[in-house]
Formats: sequence, C-alpha cells, structure tokens
Amino acid sequence: MIPIKAATASLNQTPLDWAGNQSRIEEVLRKARAEEVSLLLLPELCITGYGCEDAFLGTDVAARAWSMLMALVPQTKGMVVSIGLPVRRRGGLYNTACLVADQRIRGFAAKEHLAGEGLHYEPRWFKSWPNHKVVTLEHEGQSYPFGDVFFDFEGVRIGFEICEDAWVAQRRGAFDGHAMDIILNPSASHFAFGKHEVRERLVLEGSRSMAVTYLYANLLGNEAGRVIYDGGCYIAQNGKMLAGSPRLTFDDWVLTTATVDVDASRTEQVRTTSFEADSTDPGEKRVTVDFAFPKAKMQRTTPSVAPWETSKSHKEEEFVRAITLALFDYLRKSHSRGFVLSISGGADSAAAACLVALMVDRALAALGNDVVARKLGCEPQPSARQWVSKLLCCAYQRTDNSTEVTRDAAAGIANALGATFYLLDVQKIVDDYVSLISEATGRTLTWEDDDITLQNIQARARAPSVWMLANLRGALLLSTSNRSEAAVGYATMDGDTAGGLSPIAGIDKAFLRHWLRWLETEGPMDMEPIPELRAINEQTPTAELRPKDKHQTDEEDLMPYPVLDFIERLAIGDKLPPADCLAMLQSEFTDYDEEALRTWVKRFFRLWSRNQWKRERYAPSFHVDDKNLDPKTWCRFPILSGGFERELSEL
Repeated sequence: MIPIKAATASLNQTPLDWAGNQSRIEEVLRKARAEEVSLLLLPELCITGYGCEDAFLGTDVAARAWSMLMALVPQTKGMVVSIGLPVRRRGGLYNTACLVADQRIRGFAAKEHLAGEGLHYEPRWFKSWPNHKVVTLEHEGQSYPFGDVFFDFEGVRIGFEICEDAWVAQRRGAFDGHAMDIILNPSASHFAFGKHEVRERLVLEGSRSMAVTYLYANLLGNEAGRVIYDGGCYIAQNGKMLAGSPRLTFDDWVLTTATVDVDASRTEQVRTTSFEADSTDPGEKRVTVDFAFPKAKMQRTTPSVAPWETSKSHKEEEFVRAITLALFDYLRKSHSRGFVLSISGGADSAAAACLVALMVDRALAALGNDVVARKLGCEPQPSARQWVSKLLCCAYQRTDNSTEVTRDAAAGIANALGATFYLLDVQKIVDDYVSLISEATGRTLTWEDDDITLQNIQARARAPSVWMLANLRGALLLSTSNRSEAAVGYATMDGDTAGGLSPIAGIDKAFLRHWLRWLETEGPMDMEPIPELRAINEQTPTAELRPKDKHQTDEEDLMPYPVLDFIERLAIGDKLPPADCLAMLQSEFTDYDEEALRTWVKRFFRLWSRNQWKRERYAPSFHVDDKNLDPKTWCRFPILSGGFERELSEL
C-alpha cells in the first residue's frame, strides 16, 4: 500500500481582496497541517479570486498574486499544495495551478481549455496553453517548469485537469497515455440548479475511466456579485466517492479529507482490460520532485450527504440555500447595513422579504450570533426577529388603485418575518406629477388616452421614498423583478426596477409562485414554514396600477406565466424561431387554441425585442439557472434589432 492523506478545500474568496484571500488560504493550510494532510488541493485562481474580470489585464494583479504566492510557500512544510493564480509569461496571461512541495515551487500547470460560453469569458483575459508544450518560466532569477506538465513524487505521479479541462470531450488527451496516480482538478464551477450532479459524475467518471484518485476543489459563496459557487469538493478513487463536502454553506472555507491508497489505483489499471498501459517516454512533461509522501494511516471514509440534498423538494431547498448565501455574502462584501424593499403585497416582493428572513435564520444557525455580527460589522441582536428588524425594512406605498387585500398581505408578511414596516401614501405625489404635466401640455391626462403613462407614474412615484429609506439606513435597495417579467420588459424603469440588487431576477414567475406555496405549507428542512404567505398565494398577480374597476391582472396584460416561461426557454434558451416555438406550444399547451398561442408568441417576440434596453439597466441579479437572461453573464442580444418582423409575419 501507498497511503496518502489527501484533502480538497472550498474557499469563499473575494476578487482582489488580498489580505482576506491570503488569510483564508493560511487558515486552510494550518488546518490541513493539524490534520496531517500531505496533499492539499485549493480552488482555481484562489489567490486573486476568479471574478476579477478586466482587472486581470493589468500588470498589478499578476504581480500581487505572485507576491502572495511567495508569502504562502513557506507555510507548506511537509505538504504538497496546489495553489491557483494567474501568471504572466512573454505576452500572455495564463490560468495556472502552482504546485508547491515542502516550501518550494516545483512547477506550474497551465489551463488548456478556457471556459468561453455561458457566463464565462476566460478567453477575454487568458490565453489557452497548447497541449504537449512545456517551457521554462523565469521569474525573479528563478526558473520553473511551466505548461503541460505532470509531477513525479518518487514514483507517485500527479497530473492536472483545471476546471474546463475536465468538461471537454477529449479529457484524457492532456495526459497522452502517461498513466497518472492522482489527478487534481482546481475549479471555479458556478452554481446552477442540478449542476452539482453533473459535476459529481465528471469526478466519478474521471476516477473510474482513468483508474486514479481524483481530487476536486471548488470555490464557495457569492464571490463577485452575480455568480454563486456552491463548494462541493470531492475525493474519488476508481469510480467510488470517498469524501465530499457540504454545499452552499456559510463557511469561509471547508476542508474535506480522505486517505487514499495509490496502489489500489495501480491495481485497477492492471486489472482493467481497456486501460492502455503506459509505454511512453514522458520527456519534458514529467517534473521530478524530490519529495516522498509521508505514509498515512488508512481510514475508512463514508461520504456524507446533507438531508436536504435528497429531499423530494430538492430544487426548492437548493433555491433557498443558494439565494440566502448569495444575499449574506453580498451584504457583508458590499459593507451595507441591511436591505430596503418596496413591498406590494404580491408574490415577488414577498419572496424577496422571505429570502432575507431565511438568510438570517441560516446565518445564525450556521455561524452563531457573535460571528454574524462580526461579519456584518454590527452589534449582536437578542433574537432572529430583531436581526430581521435590523436588516430588513419594508414599505407599502399605496395609491388610489391599491386595495386593502394587498395592503393587509404586505403588512402581514412583514410583521410575520419581524421586518421594520412603513405604510406610505404616495397618491398626492402621483397627483402632483399628473397635474404638472397636464398644465405643461395643456390637456388633461385620461386612462383612455394615456394608460401606460398613468400606470408608470405610480410605480416611479414610489421609488424616491424607498431610496430615501435605503440612504437613511445605509442599506441596499432590493428590486423585485422576476425572470419572466424581465424577458418581456413588464416592469417600470426607475419604478419597480429601482434598486441595487435584484435577488429573484434569475427565477421565473411560475416557479416562484410554486416556491411560495411550498414555503407557506412545508418550508425548508430545519426551518419553519411561513403560513402568513397564504394571503399572498391566494391572490391573482396584479400590478394594481389601473383603476380598480379595470380588474387588472398580470396574465391578462401578458399571457399565462407557464406559457411565457415556455416560450422564453425555447426562443432565448434554445434559440428557436417563432414558427418553431408555436409548433412546440401547440404540442405542450393543448388547452389553448392555436390563435391564442399565435398571439402570445407574437407578443413575446415583440416585447422581447422592444425592451432590450431595460435588460441592460436591471439591477445585478444572481445566476441560479443556466441559460438565464442576464445580459452581462449569459444572454447577449442587440438593443436595436429588426424585431423578428419577417419571422412573425410568416406565422
């Protein structure tokens, strides 16, 4: 046997937070040493943070990253540690994993396949390293092997797949037949619903097909504002999961350990008929390292899975944990002192309020009162309700078109959560604006002639008050647009879109309403349901911007939300033209006649094209579903276009 104590670590880093990032890495190094770990894998670009974006292009980021690496190297006595950082070399910037062994840099593996789709833009900053290429990196008078390398520790061979390198079709091409004992995968793999299952399969399949020990490390938390990382570190061998870390936790870092037997993988390589024996000359690819792994004590490991991971309400649970973690990180990293919300008594604002309260519950349960206070830079609070009161301020802003139903629902949910609540009457402000423009134009505005104008001024008249509350409290103003409304621009710019953060803009209305019903009756595991949501869930969604006798509803203005969401996924996610969308709708929604479906397809494409400028101005949102609508991460579309006029005319 050749037993090695191995570990992977998830880290909640922040781009360009030099002191904080270094401190968290040092804490992991100390913990790993205390647990007698001899091989430690840290996530991709953990020194700088993954989300530095165009800051990567400047000289200072790479220089400071190198300085931090030099400060970390002396803290690796007796260990082999992989540390991710950007490295400049001869006109190129490369995404690398530096392998440090016993206080000495032994070389750099450079990423070959750059992530350039979806929300990833690595080719904008980094250059891809060519396969088979090994060169020398010269830095500050020292020379290091650099490129497509693997490391030989007195017979124990360690190779790299850096994140995207494991997602491509020809993933074994990186090793060219050189049999590895251990593969390290430092990653920055973002959260999306169900993605962890794919990620876990990649790890298991990599360990099985290559008959190796496979270590996978990932970032954790809301690193840079939009993207959430769920952690999820794994250690697998020969197709069997040995250890895995919990996901979506509030920790600064999580260390996951297992003792692996290198000989077990070698036996599997010999046993497996399809495994191609290594008959190659490694040449320059092999970096020989004069370090022997200390012999570890073999221990049986059993991967643990959090109960919520196997819940029948898995997506609902995952949504809670992803958004509450993102809100907490956004709050503390922005140094804000809480959230302000214009609460309407409808589903969207109620969901945002509930998510803040759930954030408080999760943070207190995970970290404790004192740690939450320290992270948020304030005094501890006596109870969860008082934390919510401190961190969440809600204002219901009535006009003549508001109803007692929504007012009572808004007050009821705010009081149930413990939020600070204000009842504001903005009708006089609306009247003053209408009178101002009527006098200026010389005509009286009417609902028959000026419907949109009179609707929008009500929404816009509400924005200054909540901005004032946000300023008074030093808080973030939350916008409440959801994904379905964002797709068609069903929102008033500078009205209900006002805010610095839009926590639910990544989720569609149909799921959001389903989630609120679940939250009312069941609730997340280890947390209480919120029965006061019944007053929200019983309502038909409405903007309440037209007079009451108009009986305005969102779906009358637009179309049924399930239809809208279905078209959006076909048209924007799958890039299908209107005719194909209509054909798919006729198959999926047989309760509606063809003419209604045709009308809704035309409405969607026209509203989508007409309202691209709105998408560019929405507050930042959280990425929770691949193929989302955020123009700064996944979905690019011209602000000005032909509007699908020819395609729609063919319907």
